[in-house]
Amino acid sequence: MQRLLALVAVAALVALRPALATDPYAFFDWDVSYVTAAPLGVIGINGKFPGPVVNVSTNWNVVVNVLNDLDEPFLITWNGIQHRKNCWQDGVLGTNCPIPSGWNWTYEFQVKDQIGSFFYFPSTGLQRAAGGFGGIIVNNRDVIAVPFGRPDGDITIFIGDWYNKNHTDLRKMLDKGKELGMPDGVLINGKGPYRYNDSLVPAGIEYETFNVHPGKTYRIRVHNVGTSTSLNFRIQGHNMVLVETEGSYTSQQNYTNLDVHVGQSYSFLVTMDQNASSDYYVVASARQVNESLWRRVTGVAVLRYSNSRGAASGPLPDPPQDQNDRTFSMNQARSVRWNLSAGAARPNPQGSFRYSSINVTQAYLLRSTAPVSIDGRRRATLNGLSYAPPETPLRLADAYGVKGVYTLDFPERPLKGAPRIARSVINGTYRGFMELIFQNNDTRMQSYHMDGYAFFVVGMDYGEWKEDSRGTYNKGDGVARSTIQVYPGAWAAVLVSLDNVGVWNVRSENLDSWYLGQEVYVRVVNPEDTGNKTEMAIPDNALYCGQLHKYQKEQTPHHKMGVSAAAPRSLSVACRLVAAALLLAGSFVLAP
Repeated sequence: MQRLLALVAVAALVALRPALATDPYAFFDWDVSYVTAAPLGVIGINGKFPGPVVNVSTNWNVVVNVLNDLDEPFLITWNGIQHRKNCWQDGVLGTNCPIPSGWNWTYEFQVKDQIGSFFYFPSTGLQRAAGGFGGIIVNNRDVIAVPFGRPDGDITIFIGDWYNKNHTDLRKMLDKGKELGMPDGVLINGKGPYRYNDSLVPAGIEYETFNVHPGKTYRIRVHNVGTSTSLNFRIQGHNMVLVETEGSYTSQQNYTNLDVHVGQSYSFLVTMDQNASSDYYVVASARQVNESLWRRVTGVAVLRYSNSRGAASGPLPDPPQDQNDRTFSMNQARSVRWNLSAGAARPNPQGSFRYSSINVTQAYLLRSTAPVSIDGRRRATLNGLSYAPPETPLRLADAYGVKGVYTLDFPERPLKGAPRIARSVINGTYRGFMELIFQNNDTRMQSYHMDGYAFFVVGMDYGEWKEDSRGTYNKGDGVARSTIQVYPGAWAAVLVSLDNVGVWNVRSENLDSWYLGQEVYVRVVNPEDTGNKTEMAIPDNALYCGQLHKYQKEQTPHHKMGVSAAAPRSLSVACRLVAAALLLAGSFVLAP
Protein backbone atom coordinates (compact mmCIF):
# COMPACT_ATOMS: atom_id res chain seq x y z
CA MET A 1 0.00 0.00 0.00
CA GLN A 2 2.83 2.43 0.83
CA ARG A 3 4.38 1.83 -2.58
CA LEU A 4 1.02 2.43 -4.25
CA LEU A 5 0.61 5.68 -2.33
CA ALA A 6 4.09 6.72 -3.43
CA LEU A 7 3.14 6.24 -7.09
CA VAL A 8 -0.12 8.15 -6.60
CA ALA A 9 1.84 11.02 -5.02
CA VAL A 10 4.23 11.07 -7.98
CA ALA A 11 1.30 11.12 -10.38
CA ALA A 12 -0.12 14.13 -8.61
CA LEU A 13 3.19 15.94 -8.89
CA VAL A 14 3.42 15.06 -12.58
CA ALA A 15 0.00 16.57 -13.23
CA LEU A 16 1.22 19.88 -11.83
CA ARG A 17 4.16 20.17 -14.27
CA PRO A 18 2.85 21.65 -17.52
CA ALA A 19 6.34 22.22 -18.91
CA LEU A 20 6.76 18.46 -19.27
CA ALA A 21 3.20 17.75 -20.34
CA THR A 22 4.01 16.82 -23.93
CA ASP A 23 6.73 14.32 -23.05
CA PRO A 24 5.85 10.70 -22.22
CA TYR A 25 6.36 9.07 -18.83
CA ALA A 26 7.80 5.60 -18.20
CA PHE A 27 7.06 4.04 -14.81
CA PHE A 28 9.12 1.35 -13.09
CA ASP A 29 8.57 -0.34 -9.76
CA TRP A 30 11.72 -2.01 -8.42
CA ASP A 31 12.25 -4.28 -5.45
CA VAL A 32 15.99 -4.35 -4.69
CA SER A 33 16.93 -7.47 -2.75
CA TYR A 34 19.48 -10.24 -2.37
CA VAL A 35 18.80 -13.07 -4.80
CA THR A 36 20.55 -16.27 -5.75
CA ALA A 37 21.93 -16.43 -9.27
CA ALA A 38 23.54 -19.86 -9.04
CA PRO A 39 26.05 -20.20 -7.62
CA LEU A 40 26.26 -16.55 -6.61
CA GLY A 41 24.44 -14.47 -4.01
CA VAL A 42 23.86 -11.08 -5.65
CA ILE A 43 21.85 -7.88 -5.51
CA GLY A 44 18.94 -8.24 -7.90
CA ILE A 45 16.07 -6.05 -9.03
CA ASN A 46 12.65 -7.70 -9.09
CA GLY A 47 14.48 -10.97 -8.58
CA LYS A 48 16.64 -10.51 -11.68
CA PHE A 49 20.41 -10.13 -12.12
CA PRO A 50 21.31 -8.04 -14.04
CA GLY A 51 18.38 -5.72 -13.50
CA PRO A 52 15.82 -4.63 -16.13
CA VAL A 53 16.77 -2.40 -19.06
CA VAL A 54 15.24 1.08 -18.97
CA ASN A 55 14.25 1.60 -22.61
CA VAL A 56 13.00 5.15 -23.32
CA SER A 57 13.43 7.93 -25.88
CA THR A 58 14.83 11.45 -25.87
CA ASN A 59 13.01 13.80 -23.45
CA TRP A 60 10.97 11.06 -21.81
CA ASN A 61 10.36 11.31 -18.09
CA VAL A 62 11.45 8.32 -16.02
CA VAL A 63 9.81 7.48 -12.69
CA VAL A 64 11.43 4.67 -10.70
CA ASN A 65 9.93 3.64 -7.37
CA VAL A 66 12.63 1.76 -5.43
CA LEU A 67 11.98 -0.47 -2.42
CA ASN A 68 15.24 -1.10 -0.57
CA ASP A 69 14.84 -4.71 0.49
CA LEU A 70 18.50 -4.99 1.48
CA ASP A 71 19.79 -4.93 5.04
CA GLU A 72 21.74 -1.70 4.50
CA PRO A 73 21.16 1.75 2.92
CA PHE A 74 21.01 1.95 -0.86
CA LEU A 75 21.19 4.48 -3.71
CA ILE A 76 21.09 4.15 -7.50
CA THR A 77 23.07 6.44 -9.77
CA TRP A 78 22.44 6.71 -13.51
CA ASN A 79 25.82 6.58 -15.25
CA GLY A 80 25.83 9.12 -18.10
CA ILE A 81 22.32 10.50 -17.57
CA GLN A 82 22.79 14.26 -17.18
CA HIS A 83 19.76 15.14 -15.04
CA ARG A 84 19.51 18.62 -16.54
CA LYS A 85 18.72 21.17 -13.81
CA ASN A 86 18.06 18.27 -11.45
CA CYS A 87 21.05 16.94 -9.51
CA TRP A 88 18.52 15.93 -6.82
CA GLN A 89 18.04 12.67 -8.76
CA ASP A 90 21.71 11.86 -9.29
CA GLY A 91 21.81 9.19 -6.60
CA VAL A 92 25.21 9.86 -5.01
CA LEU A 93 26.03 10.88 -1.46
CA GLY A 94 26.77 14.48 -2.41
CA THR A 95 23.18 15.03 -3.49
CA ASN A 96 21.04 12.33 -1.87
CA CYS A 97 20.58 10.69 1.50
CA PRO A 98 20.63 6.92 1.01
CA ILE A 99 17.35 5.01 1.11
CA PRO A 100 17.16 3.25 4.52
CA SER A 101 16.66 -0.49 4.69
CA GLY A 102 12.97 -1.33 4.23
CA TRP A 103 12.05 2.10 2.83
CA ASN A 104 11.03 3.10 -0.64
CA TRP A 105 11.93 6.24 -2.54
CA THR A 106 10.89 7.42 -5.99
CA TYR A 107 13.30 8.88 -8.55
CA GLU A 108 11.84 11.17 -11.19
CA PHE A 109 13.98 12.63 -13.95
CA GLN A 110 13.91 13.54 -17.63
CA VAL A 111 16.41 12.27 -20.20
CA LYS A 112 16.53 15.75 -21.66
CA ASP A 113 18.31 16.13 -25.00
CA GLN A 114 20.07 12.78 -24.74
CA ILE A 115 20.41 9.60 -26.80
CA GLY A 116 22.57 6.56 -26.38
CA SER A 117 23.73 3.68 -24.21
CA PHE A 118 24.13 4.00 -20.44
CA PHE A 119 23.69 1.97 -17.28
CA TYR A 120 22.59 2.38 -13.67
CA PHE A 121 24.15 0.88 -10.56
CA PRO A 122 24.29 1.11 -6.74
CA SER A 123 26.56 3.99 -5.74
CA THR A 124 27.41 3.29 -2.10
CA GLY A 125 29.44 0.81 -0.09
CA LEU A 126 30.90 -1.22 -3.00
CA GLN A 127 27.40 -2.59 -3.71
CA ARG A 128 28.01 -2.58 -7.48
CA ALA A 129 30.50 -5.40 -6.83
CA ALA A 130 27.45 -7.48 -5.83
CA GLY A 131 25.19 -6.49 -8.74
CA GLY A 132 22.20 -4.15 -8.74
CA PHE A 133 23.09 -2.80 -12.19
CA GLY A 134 21.13 -2.66 -15.44
CA GLY A 135 21.07 -0.95 -18.81
CA ILE A 136 19.61 2.32 -20.03
CA ILE A 137 18.72 2.82 -23.70
CA VAL A 138 17.72 6.31 -24.84
CA ASN A 139 16.39 6.10 -28.39
CA ASN A 140 16.24 8.94 -30.89
CA ARG A 141 12.93 10.65 -31.43
CA ASP A 142 11.33 9.57 -34.70
CA VAL A 143 11.91 13.00 -36.24
CA ILE A 144 15.71 12.75 -35.79
CA ALA A 145 17.70 10.77 -38.33
CA VAL A 146 20.05 8.06 -37.05
CA PRO A 147 23.38 7.77 -38.93
CA PHE A 148 22.88 4.07 -39.78
CA GLY A 149 20.10 1.76 -40.89
CA ARG A 150 17.64 0.33 -38.41
CA PRO A 151 19.21 -2.78 -36.85
CA ASP A 152 17.33 -6.07 -36.86
CA GLY A 153 17.76 -6.43 -33.12
CA ASP A 154 19.24 -4.84 -30.00
CA ILE A 155 21.42 -6.73 -27.51
CA THR A 156 22.70 -5.39 -24.17
CA ILE A 157 25.85 -7.00 -22.75
CA PHE A 158 27.29 -6.38 -19.29
CA ILE A 159 30.91 -7.40 -18.77
CA GLY A 160 32.77 -7.08 -15.51
CA ASP A 161 35.28 -8.67 -13.18
CA TRP A 162 33.78 -10.54 -10.24
CA TYR A 163 34.83 -11.51 -6.72
CA ASN A 164 33.24 -14.49 -5.04
CA LYS A 165 33.46 -12.64 -1.73
CA ASN A 166 30.44 -10.44 -1.13
CA HIS A 167 30.69 -6.67 -1.11
CA THR A 168 30.66 -6.46 2.68
CA ASP A 169 33.73 -8.69 2.88
CA LEU A 170 35.43 -6.62 0.19
CA ARG A 171 34.71 -3.49 2.24
CA LYS A 172 36.29 -5.11 5.30
CA MET A 173 39.40 -5.92 3.28
CA LEU A 174 39.76 -2.30 2.17
CA ASP A 175 39.05 -1.01 5.68
CA LYS A 176 41.88 -3.21 6.98
CA GLY A 177 44.31 -1.75 4.45
CA LYS A 178 44.35 -4.78 2.15
CA GLU A 179 44.16 -4.86 -1.63
CA LEU A 180 41.32 -6.71 -3.31
CA GLY A 181 43.75 -8.67 -5.47
CA MET A 182 42.97 -10.59 -8.62
CA PRO A 183 39.24 -11.15 -9.17
CA ASP A 184 37.85 -14.67 -9.35
CA GLY A 185 36.56 -14.26 -12.87
CA VAL A 186 34.69 -12.17 -15.43
CA LEU A 187 30.93 -12.38 -15.83
CA ILE A 188 28.99 -11.71 -19.01
CA ASN A 189 25.40 -10.74 -18.24
CA GLY A 190 25.85 -12.09 -14.75
CA LYS A 191 26.94 -15.55 -15.89
CA GLY A 192 30.23 -17.41 -15.80
CA PRO A 193 32.38 -18.60 -18.69
CA TYR A 194 31.46 -21.16 -21.31
CA ARG A 195 33.66 -24.22 -20.86
CA TYR A 196 36.12 -23.44 -23.64
CA ASN A 197 38.99 -25.09 -21.73
CA ASP A 198 38.43 -28.09 -19.46
CA SER A 199 41.44 -27.31 -17.26
CA LEU A 200 40.53 -23.64 -16.73
CA VAL A 201 36.73 -23.82 -16.54
CA PRO A 202 35.00 -26.39 -14.34
CA ALA A 203 31.91 -28.19 -15.55
CA GLY A 204 28.40 -27.06 -14.67
CA ILE A 205 28.79 -23.29 -14.92
CA GLU A 206 25.85 -21.44 -16.45
CA TYR A 207 26.93 -19.23 -19.36
CA GLU A 208 25.21 -16.66 -21.55
CA THR A 209 24.01 -17.43 -25.07
CA PHE A 210 23.08 -14.76 -27.63
CA ASN A 211 20.70 -16.14 -30.24
CA VAL A 212 20.87 -14.47 -33.66
CA HIS A 213 19.78 -15.03 -37.25
CA PRO A 214 22.10 -15.25 -40.28
CA GLY A 215 22.34 -12.16 -42.42
CA LYS A 216 20.83 -9.90 -39.76
CA THR A 217 22.55 -6.87 -38.21
CA TYR A 218 22.33 -6.26 -34.47
CA ARG A 219 23.13 -3.26 -32.34
CA ILE A 220 25.22 -4.61 -29.46
CA ARG A 221 25.61 -2.35 -26.42
CA VAL A 222 28.54 -3.25 -24.16
CA HIS A 223 28.97 -1.92 -20.62
CA ASN A 224 31.91 -2.60 -18.27
CA VAL A 225 30.17 -2.73 -14.88
CA GLY A 226 33.04 -4.38 -13.04
CA THR A 227 35.05 -3.43 -9.99
CA SER A 228 38.43 -2.40 -11.39
CA THR A 229 39.51 -4.44 -14.44
CA SER A 230 39.75 -3.15 -18.00
CA LEU A 231 38.44 -5.75 -20.44
CA ASN A 232 39.04 -6.42 -24.11
CA PHE A 233 35.77 -7.29 -25.87
CA ARG A 234 35.63 -9.34 -29.07
CA ILE A 235 33.34 -11.66 -31.01
CA GLN A 236 35.03 -14.53 -32.79
CA GLY A 237 35.03 -14.13 -36.56
CA HIS A 238 32.98 -10.92 -36.59
CA ASN A 239 33.79 -7.29 -37.24
CA MET A 240 32.26 -4.72 -34.92
CA VAL A 241 31.36 -1.30 -36.34
CA LEU A 242 31.53 1.26 -33.53
CA VAL A 243 28.62 3.71 -33.85
CA GLU A 244 28.07 5.29 -30.42
CA THR A 245 29.58 5.76 -26.99
CA GLU A 246 27.84 7.17 -23.93
CA GLY A 247 25.43 9.38 -25.82
CA SER A 248 27.55 10.46 -28.81
CA TYR A 249 27.52 9.04 -32.30
CA THR A 250 31.04 8.18 -33.36
CA SER A 251 32.83 8.04 -36.66
CA GLN A 252 32.04 4.55 -37.89
CA GLN A 253 35.10 2.33 -37.75
CA ASN A 254 35.62 -1.43 -37.84
CA TYR A 255 37.17 -3.16 -34.85
CA THR A 256 37.97 -6.82 -34.31
CA ASN A 257 38.27 -6.02 -30.60
CA LEU A 258 38.03 -3.00 -28.33
CA ASP A 259 39.25 -2.28 -24.80
CA VAL A 260 36.30 -1.32 -22.62
CA HIS A 261 37.41 0.24 -19.34
CA VAL A 262 35.53 0.27 -16.06
CA GLY A 263 32.39 2.39 -16.27
CA GLN A 264 32.48 2.78 -20.06
CA SER A 265 29.73 2.00 -22.58
CA TYR A 266 29.95 1.40 -26.34
CA SER A 267 27.53 0.27 -29.01
CA PHE A 268 28.43 -1.59 -32.19
CA LEU A 269 26.70 -2.82 -35.30
CA VAL A 270 27.53 -6.48 -35.90
CA THR A 271 26.34 -8.34 -39.01
CA MET A 272 25.87 -12.10 -38.79
CA ASP A 273 27.79 -12.88 -41.96
CA GLN A 274 29.61 -16.10 -41.05
CA ASN A 275 28.85 -19.64 -42.24
CA ALA A 276 27.57 -20.89 -38.85
CA SER A 277 29.63 -24.06 -38.99
CA SER A 278 29.58 -23.76 -35.20
CA ASP A 279 28.73 -21.30 -32.47
CA TYR A 280 31.11 -18.37 -31.93
CA TYR A 281 32.87 -17.18 -28.80
CA VAL A 282 32.04 -13.82 -27.22
CA VAL A 283 35.03 -12.89 -25.05
CA ALA A 284 35.90 -10.31 -22.38
CA SER A 285 39.46 -10.73 -21.11
CA ALA A 286 41.57 -8.70 -18.69
CA ARG A 287 43.80 -5.91 -20.02
CA GLN A 288 46.62 -3.77 -18.67
CA VAL A 289 47.67 -6.68 -16.45
CA ASN A 290 49.99 -9.65 -16.79
CA GLU A 291 47.66 -11.46 -19.13
CA SER A 292 49.38 -14.85 -18.82
CA LEU A 293 48.72 -14.82 -15.07
CA TRP A 294 45.17 -13.57 -15.55
CA ARG A 295 44.03 -16.22 -18.06
CA ARG A 296 41.36 -17.49 -15.71
CA VAL A 297 39.96 -13.95 -15.43
CA THR A 298 38.21 -14.31 -18.78
CA GLY A 299 34.52 -14.11 -19.54
CA VAL A 300 33.23 -16.28 -22.37
CA ALA A 301 29.70 -16.38 -23.80
CA VAL A 302 28.33 -17.93 -26.98
CA LEU A 303 26.92 -16.34 -30.13
CA ARG A 304 24.54 -18.88 -31.68
CA TYR A 305 23.14 -18.59 -35.19
CA SER A 306 19.69 -20.09 -35.71
CA ASN A 307 21.28 -22.43 -38.29
CA SER A 308 24.36 -23.26 -36.23
CA ARG A 309 25.78 -26.71 -36.87
CA GLY A 310 27.63 -27.27 -33.63
CA ALA A 311 28.98 -26.02 -30.32
CA ALA A 312 31.85 -23.56 -30.06
CA SER A 313 35.21 -25.26 -29.61
CA GLY A 314 38.91 -24.68 -29.93
CA PRO A 315 41.00 -21.77 -28.67
CA LEU A 316 39.55 -18.34 -27.96
CA PRO A 317 40.20 -15.54 -30.45
CA ASP A 318 43.48 -13.90 -29.56
CA PRO A 319 43.60 -10.65 -27.60
CA PRO A 320 45.73 -7.81 -28.98
CA GLN A 321 49.38 -8.86 -28.96
CA ASP A 322 50.75 -5.76 -27.29
CA GLN A 323 52.00 -6.86 -23.89
CA ASN A 324 55.25 -4.99 -24.56
CA ASP A 325 53.66 -2.17 -26.54
CA ARG A 326 51.77 0.24 -24.32
CA THR A 327 50.70 2.37 -27.24
CA PHE A 328 48.25 -0.06 -28.91
CA SER A 329 45.42 0.43 -26.44
CA MET A 330 45.97 4.17 -26.24
CA ASN A 331 46.00 4.53 -30.01
CA GLN A 332 42.81 2.51 -30.12
CA ALA A 333 41.28 4.92 -27.60
CA ARG A 334 42.41 7.90 -29.67
CA SER A 335 40.72 6.40 -32.72
CA VAL A 336 37.27 6.87 -31.14
CA ARG A 337 36.14 10.14 -32.74
CA TRP A 338 33.01 12.26 -32.78
CA ASN A 339 30.74 11.96 -35.82
CA LEU A 340 30.57 15.64 -36.75
CA SER A 341 27.85 15.34 -39.38
CA ALA A 342 25.34 13.24 -37.44
CA GLY A 343 22.57 14.69 -35.36
CA ALA A 344 21.98 13.23 -31.91
CA ALA A 345 19.11 14.30 -29.68
CA ARG A 346 18.58 17.39 -31.86
CA PRO A 347 18.53 17.75 -35.65
CA ASN A 348 21.60 20.00 -35.84
CA PRO A 349 24.87 18.09 -36.39
CA GLN A 350 26.95 17.21 -33.34
CA GLY A 351 29.88 19.07 -34.90
CA SER A 352 28.00 22.37 -34.87
CA PHE A 353 29.27 22.76 -31.30
CA ARG A 354 32.88 23.83 -31.90
CA TYR A 355 34.47 23.32 -28.52
CA SER A 356 37.91 24.43 -29.72
CA SER A 357 36.66 27.99 -30.24
CA ILE A 358 35.66 28.44 -26.57
CA ASN A 359 38.09 29.96 -24.10
CA VAL A 360 38.91 27.87 -21.04
CA THR A 361 37.95 29.73 -17.85
CA GLN A 362 39.07 27.17 -15.25
CA ALA A 363 41.69 24.40 -15.36
CA TYR A 364 42.32 21.64 -12.83
CA LEU A 365 45.10 19.08 -12.91
CA LEU A 366 43.82 16.10 -10.91
CA ARG A 367 46.67 13.79 -9.96
CA SER A 368 46.13 10.31 -8.59
CA THR A 369 48.75 8.11 -6.99
CA ALA A 370 48.85 4.67 -5.44
CA PRO A 371 46.93 4.50 -2.15
CA VAL A 372 48.62 6.18 0.80
CA SER A 373 48.33 6.02 4.58
CA ILE A 374 46.42 8.87 6.22
CA ASP A 375 45.96 8.76 9.97
CA GLY A 376 46.85 5.08 9.91
CA ARG A 377 44.28 4.15 7.25
CA ARG A 378 44.72 3.27 3.60
CA ARG A 379 43.22 6.00 1.43
CA ALA A 380 43.12 7.08 -2.23
CA THR A 381 43.59 10.72 -3.22
CA LEU A 382 43.23 13.37 -5.90
CA ASN A 383 45.74 16.21 -5.57
CA GLY A 384 46.70 14.91 -2.14
CA LEU A 385 43.12 15.07 -0.78
CA SER A 386 41.01 12.04 0.09
CA TYR A 387 37.30 12.76 0.12
CA ALA A 388 35.19 11.64 3.07
CA PRO A 389 31.43 12.04 2.50
CA PRO A 390 29.76 14.14 5.22
CA GLU A 391 26.58 12.90 6.88
CA THR A 392 24.67 15.77 5.26
CA PRO A 393 24.68 15.75 1.43
CA LEU A 394 26.35 18.84 -0.04
CA ARG A 395 23.36 20.00 -2.09
CA LEU A 396 20.97 19.60 0.84
CA ALA A 397 23.37 21.57 3.04
CA ASP A 398 23.32 24.41 0.50
CA ALA A 399 19.53 24.36 0.24
CA TYR A 400 19.10 24.69 4.00
CA GLY A 401 22.06 26.98 4.68
CA VAL A 402 23.96 24.43 6.78
CA LYS A 403 27.50 25.72 7.23
CA GLY A 404 30.73 23.83 7.66
CA VAL A 405 29.73 20.72 5.69
CA TYR A 406 32.37 21.32 3.00
CA THR A 407 34.88 23.88 1.77
CA LEU A 408 35.12 25.51 -1.67
CA ASP A 409 38.88 25.32 -1.92
CA PHE A 410 39.85 22.28 -3.95
CA PRO A 411 43.35 22.97 -5.33
CA GLU A 412 43.90 23.52 -9.04
CA ARG A 413 47.20 21.65 -8.83
CA PRO A 414 48.46 18.84 -6.57
CA LEU A 415 49.21 19.95 -3.03
CA LYS A 416 52.66 19.72 -1.57
CA GLY A 417 53.10 18.04 1.77
CA ALA A 418 51.36 15.13 3.45
CA PRO A 419 48.05 13.92 2.02
CA ARG A 420 44.98 14.49 4.15
CA ILE A 421 41.28 13.75 4.37
CA ALA A 422 39.07 16.66 3.32
CA ARG A 423 35.63 17.66 2.08
CA SER A 424 36.94 20.11 -0.45
CA VAL A 425 34.79 20.99 -3.47
CA ILE A 426 35.58 22.58 -6.85
CA ASN A 427 33.82 25.92 -7.26
CA GLY A 428 32.70 25.77 -10.88
CA THR A 429 31.67 28.92 -12.74
CA TYR A 430 28.22 28.72 -14.30
CA ARG A 431 28.52 28.86 -18.08
CA GLY A 432 32.27 28.63 -17.76
CA PHE A 433 34.42 26.22 -19.75
CA MET A 434 36.52 23.90 -17.61
CA GLU A 435 39.59 21.87 -18.47
CA LEU A 436 40.19 18.75 -16.38
CA ILE A 437 43.49 16.93 -16.72
CA PHE A 438 43.61 13.50 -15.09
CA GLN A 439 47.19 12.51 -14.27
CA ASN A 440 47.52 8.85 -13.29
CA ASN A 441 50.74 8.33 -11.33
CA ASP A 442 49.52 4.97 -10.08
CA THR A 443 50.77 1.70 -11.58
CA ARG A 444 47.34 0.48 -12.63
CA MET A 445 44.59 1.57 -14.98
CA GLN A 446 42.01 4.11 -13.81
CA SER A 447 38.73 5.39 -15.24
CA TYR A 448 37.13 8.70 -14.26
CA HIS A 449 33.52 9.75 -14.63
CA MET A 450 31.70 13.07 -14.31
CA ASP A 451 28.01 13.21 -13.46
CA GLY A 452 25.74 15.84 -15.01
CA TYR A 453 27.75 16.34 -18.19
CA ALA A 454 29.39 14.92 -21.26
CA PHE A 455 32.94 16.16 -21.65
CA PHE A 456 35.10 16.36 -24.77
CA VAL A 457 38.08 14.01 -24.79
CA VAL A 458 40.81 16.15 -26.31
CA GLY A 459 44.07 14.43 -25.44
CA MET A 460 45.95 11.61 -23.76
CA ASP A 461 49.57 10.54 -23.63
CA TYR A 462 52.15 8.86 -21.47
CA GLY A 463 54.32 10.85 -19.08
CA GLU A 464 53.59 13.98 -17.05
CA TRP A 465 51.16 16.53 -18.47
CA LYS A 466 52.79 19.91 -19.16
CA GLU A 467 51.46 23.25 -20.31
CA ASP A 468 52.72 22.63 -23.83
CA SER A 469 50.79 19.33 -23.91
CA ARG A 470 47.84 21.45 -25.02
CA GLY A 471 49.55 21.70 -28.40
CA THR A 472 48.71 18.01 -28.96
CA TYR A 473 44.99 18.36 -28.21
CA ASN A 474 42.37 17.23 -30.70
CA LYS A 475 40.69 20.50 -31.60
CA GLY A 476 38.06 19.14 -33.97
CA ASP A 477 36.41 15.77 -33.33
CA GLY A 478 37.22 14.72 -29.77
CA VAL A 479 34.32 12.53 -28.73
CA ALA A 480 31.86 13.74 -26.06
CA ARG A 481 31.33 11.16 -23.32
CA SER A 482 31.20 10.90 -19.53
CA THR A 483 33.86 8.29 -18.64
CA ILE A 484 37.52 8.49 -19.64
CA GLN A 485 40.28 5.91 -19.20
CA VAL A 486 43.66 7.06 -17.89
CA TYR A 487 46.58 4.73 -18.44
CA PRO A 488 49.23 4.08 -15.77
CA GLY A 489 51.91 6.74 -15.91
CA ALA A 490 49.82 8.79 -18.33
CA TRP A 491 47.38 11.68 -18.54
CA ALA A 492 44.05 12.39 -20.22
CA ALA A 493 42.52 15.83 -20.79
CA VAL A 494 38.83 16.71 -21.19
CA LEU A 495 36.89 19.96 -21.69
CA VAL A 496 33.43 20.54 -20.25
CA SER A 497 30.91 23.36 -20.62
CA LEU A 498 29.45 24.10 -17.18
CA ASP A 499 25.87 24.81 -18.26
CA ASN A 500 24.12 22.44 -15.84
CA VAL A 501 23.49 23.89 -12.38
CA GLY A 502 23.96 21.54 -9.45
CA VAL A 503 26.52 19.64 -7.42
CA TRP A 504 28.15 17.01 -9.61
CA ASN A 505 30.35 14.06 -8.73
CA VAL A 506 33.75 13.46 -10.38
CA ARG A 507 34.99 10.03 -9.34
CA SER A 508 37.19 7.09 -10.04
CA GLU A 509 34.99 4.38 -11.54
CA ASN A 510 37.32 1.78 -10.01
CA LEU A 511 35.25 0.84 -6.99
CA ASP A 512 38.14 0.36 -4.59
CA SER A 513 39.66 3.74 -5.43
CA TRP A 514 36.26 5.43 -5.16
CA TYR A 515 35.54 3.75 -1.82
CA LEU A 516 38.91 4.89 -0.49
CA GLY A 517 38.24 8.55 -1.32
CA GLN A 518 39.24 9.22 -4.93
CA GLU A 519 36.45 11.63 -5.83
CA VAL A 520 35.54 15.30 -5.76
CA TYR A 521 32.42 17.37 -6.42
CA VAL A 522 32.01 20.33 -8.76
CA ARG A 523 29.51 22.90 -7.49
CA VAL A 524 27.87 24.96 -10.25
CA VAL A 525 25.59 27.79 -9.10
CA ASN A 526 23.74 30.39 -11.15
CA PRO A 527 23.85 33.48 -8.89
CA GLU A 528 21.15 35.21 -10.94
CA ASP A 529 18.54 32.44 -10.62
CA THR A 530 16.04 33.23 -7.90
CA GLY A 531 13.09 31.30 -9.31
CA ASN A 532 14.27 27.78 -10.17
CA LYS A 533 14.73 28.59 -13.85
CA THR A 534 18.12 26.89 -14.11
CA GLU A 535 17.72 24.37 -11.30
CA MET A 536 14.64 22.53 -10.09
CA ALA A 537 13.47 22.98 -6.53
CA ILE A 538 14.20 20.33 -3.96
CA PRO A 539 11.73 17.47 -4.54
CA ASP A 540 8.84 17.09 -2.13
CA ASN A 541 9.87 13.51 -1.37
CA ALA A 542 13.51 14.35 -0.55
CA LEU A 543 15.12 12.20 2.12
CA TYR A 544 16.85 13.98 5.01
CA CYS A 545 19.84 12.82 7.02
CA GLY A 546 22.80 14.19 8.96
CA GLN A 547 22.20 17.66 10.36
CA LEU A 548 18.84 17.80 8.56
CA HIS A 549 17.47 14.53 9.90
CA LYS A 550 14.83 16.38 11.92
CA TYR A 551 12.95 17.13 8.70
CA GLN A 552 12.56 13.45 7.78
CA LYS A 553 9.15 11.85 8.10
CA GLU A 554 9.45 8.28 9.26
CA GLN A 555 8.42 5.32 7.12
CA THR A 556 7.41 1.99 8.53
CA PRO A 557 9.88 -0.53 7.06
CA HIS A 558 8.03 -2.81 4.68
CA HIS A 559 10.46 -5.48 3.59
CA LYS A 560 9.43 -8.17 1.19
CA MET A 561 12.28 -10.47 2.26
CA GLY A 562 11.22 -14.07 2.03
CA VAL A 563 8.82 -13.41 -0.83
CA SER A 564 9.64 -15.45 -3.91
CA ALA A 565 11.59 -13.59 -6.59
CA ALA A 566 8.89 -14.71 -8.99
CA ALA A 567 6.10 -13.15 -6.96
CA PRO A 568 3.69 -10.97 -8.98
CA ARG A 569 4.82 -7.38 -9.38
CA SER A 570 2.58 -4.53 -8.28
CA LEU A 571 3.65 -2.20 -11.09
CA SER A 572 0.91 -2.90 -13.59
CA VAL A 573 -1.84 -2.59 -10.99
CA ALA A 574 -0.37 0.52 -9.41
CA CYS A 575 0.23 2.28 -12.71
CA ARG A 576 -3.29 1.66 -13.89
CA LEU A 577 -4.64 3.09 -10.68
CA VAL A 578 -2.69 6.31 -11.20
CA ALA A 579 -3.33 6.52 -14.94
CA ALA A 580 -6.34 8.77 -14.55
CA ALA A 581 -4.22 11.34 -12.72
CA LEU A 582 -1.77 11.34 -15.62
CA LEU A 583 -4.18 11.86 -18.45
CA LEU A 584 -4.05 15.60 -17.89
CA ALA A 585 -0.27 15.59 -17.72
CA GLY A 586 0.50 13.97 -21.05
CA SER A 587 1.24 10.50 -22.31
CA PHE A 588 2.72 7.73 -20.22
CA VAL A 589 4.14 4.25 -20.60
CA LEU A 590 3.73 1.28 -18.28
CA ALA A 591 7.18 -0.26 -18.19
CA PRO A 592 7.28 -4.05 -18.24
